[in-house]
Amino acid sequence: MSLIEFLKNNFFHVAPILMSGAIAGVIIFERFQTLFKTYTLENTEGFLKQIQALVTKGKTNDALALCLQYQGKPTAEVVKAALERANQPEELVMNTIEFTRNQYAEKIQKRTNYLAMIANVATLLGLLGTIAGLIESFSAVGHADPQQKAALLANGISTAMNATMLGLAVAIPCMVIFSFFINKANRLISEVEAGGMTVHDSLQFYSMNGGNHE
Repeated sequence: MSLIEFLKNNFFHVAPILMSGAIAGVIIFERFQTLFKTYTLENTEGFLKQIQALVTKGKTNDALALCLQYQGKPTAEVVKAALERANQPEELVMNTIEFTRNQYAEKIQKRTNYLAMIANVATLLGLLGTIAGLIESFSAVGHADPQQKAALLANGISTAMNATMLGLAVAIPCMVIFSFFINKANRLISEVEAGGMTVHDSLQFYSMNGGNHE
């Protein structure tokens, strides 16, 4: 049995798997755009060095202006949030950094875990189609003429294997891309944390030297 015939003859087994694949495709597209374009800050290390240099010299307004050039980038946003409270108590600055960090960590990780769930569901749906195909095959063989048994059995096993293959065809890419996105998300969160630490330490350094922020 060809794959096209399988898809036509087993629509009710196939439709949920294909729907899972379509949902996964939408999530993958959205997450790729967000993680690799919207949230990625080119040369994070250089940005943080500039922030450190400006803040330790008391040039808070210049540092804020630099952050505004990278609006929507989590690392720049956590730095900006801290700088906006530069003249307030350290505890409030730390709370602001932590709150902004958690806010963006949630956004960075948003929907990514659905890919792992879809991979598991697609595998199980493929297994369900496999079992249904085998049940149908052996049931048909039990009532068929001896000359037809071999053909019916082969057809049923083909249906079962195609169901497994389709489920795995959705599940495997989902799991690979899920791991890829998780690694990227962890890197982004680490950069956000580095931004928070850099601006906090720079503010502390300047305050300890008796400076007044611009």
